[in-house]
Amino acid sequence: MAVADAPHSRLEAWLRYCEELGLGPFYRDRTRPALPSTPAPASAQTRQPDPGPRPASIPAPVAAAPSLFDVVESVPEDSLERIRADLGDCTRCRLHRSRTKIVFGTGNPRAELVFVGEGPGHDEDQQGEPFVGRAGQLLTQMIEAMGLRRSDVYICNVVKCRPPENRTPERDEIATCAPFLQRQLAVIRPRVIVCLGAVAAQTLLGFHASISRIRGQWYDYRGARLLATYHPAYLLRNPSAKVEVWSDLKQVMAALGLKPPPPRPRQRR
Repeated sequence: MAVADAPHSRLEAWLRYCEELGLGPFYRDRTRPALPSTPAPASAQTRQPDPGPRPASIPAPVAAAPSLFDVVESVPEDSLERIRADLGDCTRCRLHRSRTKIVFGTGNPRAELVFVGEGPGHDEDQQGEPFVGRAGQLLTQMIEAMGLRRSDVYICNVVKCRPPENRTPERDEIATCAPFLQRQLAVIRPRVIVCLGAVAAQTLLGFHASISRIRGQWYDYRGARLLATYHPAYLLRNPSAKVEVWSDLKQVMAALGLKPPPPRPRQRR
């Protein structure tokens, strides 16, 4: 009996040794029923494949905004008539208080040559047309000496109302009227602009300088060539300056491809 129990005793001792080491158990009690296998959850058994992200809702159609080209085409083309209408019965500055008529401009609306003066005088204020007094008569002679007629060119001023006592326009008065002058030039698109006097030159060139310093020199004004010379009113007071003005006008003629008309024959006495 002792011999038969020896293997069993050694097995129990080995199992206890393994349990003390944390190993095992290496057997189960066959008198206990085995645990049933855990069934998979029903949700796992019937789980459908992930369809992926849902498509975003389609936004409602929105009317396309007009393109830049559509906007540009819808803007009415500017014209001298439209500019004059926008000017209206102007009361934008103090000059309207003493004026008789607004002096807008006159001449060829497609002229290659534009003369820009300072402002209307007494005669211009009465008639509503630029350069119709003594200075205007001299300007007409200058134009004819170039081989042109007054109707071939366009004539206007920086300010459209006569300053009291023919004084020089103030800066705020010039700033108020300058946009209308700029629009006039943009519509006419002349090849050459002649500024008569310092006020016209300074307004278009954008810097302050004496007329004696800048006259006779070419400048660029938005694609047009610009030249300044003395105002005809100055020539009435200083006839000797006509030589310099004629020199300036010959540059203008060369730029436009004009030749002076032949001299008039002298009348016999």
